[in-house]
Amino acid sequence: MRCAPSQLQAHGRGSNAHMPLQPNRDCLRASVRLSAVVFWTNRRGPRADAPRFRPRVPPTDFAKVDFAELVPEPVPFLGQAAYIQLEFFESLARAVASAPTLPSKEGLSAAAGVALRKHHALIAELRRLDVEPNDVMAPFAPATDRFRQVSAGGDWYELLLGIHVTAGMLDSYFSRLAEGLPAELGARVRAILDEEGAAVVLESELRSALDADPELADRLALWGRSLVGDTLLIARSALRASESPVRDGEQVEPVFTDLIADHTRRMDALGLTA
Repeated sequence: MRCAPSQLQAHGRGSNAHMPLQPNRDCLRASVRLSAVVFWTNRRGPRADAPRFRPRVPPTDFAKVDFAELVPEPVPFLGQAAYIQLEFFESLARAVASAPTLPSKEGLSAAAGVALRKHHALIAELRRLDVEPNDVMAPFAPATDRFRQVSAGGDWYELLLGIHVTAGMLDSYFSRLAEGLPAELGARVRAILDEEGAAVVLESELRSALDADPELADRLALWGRSLVGDTLLIARSALRASESPVRDGEQVEPVFTDLIADHTRRMDALGLTA
């Protein structure tokens, strides 16, 4: 910075002092500040690396998940799974009662039969362990009843999608969690839960409804998305119910991530946005 002549003054005593002209104090301060700014802006420090974000669940992590590590206790695990199947049966029975056509009633009654068959097979496993099924299922009734109410929807179409989404996610989850049961019991439970007859009927009914009324798509897509959170809460409660030692979110998260991926594929099959 250069100081203008008017900003220069003589230093010394008297107006006629023959001393070199020096910048006044205000000018000097401004020059120092400007020099500091120039020095700072021209300074080249180490280049900061761009932030690198780690995926919430790395693709390789899921392959490392061992469902046996979740080790559910057989009795509470079977009690909760059996009661959930009973709730699915009740929801499907309601869908049968309100179905608009006889073919729909026939198909949904067959789906309800699948859920009831799963329920009876699971309580049979409880009896093989010498426990009374009703006593084991009772603690899970309040939370599961509330879950059925919130997933029932406002009409027949939302009811069907609610069953399709929640049953699909929970059957898959409990089947995978059953890998932590004793080998023979786990194999039987997985065979019970992996029966897919109900899913086929529900998908067929929903496809027919969407074909007949494409305007349903947006509403059902929104409804399907809203069901995920409550369904995952029920899934997580199975870990607490079974007194699993695993509580670390990093270990459990890949399990839920895969459930959501399955949900997305299920919605995609119907042409709905998950």
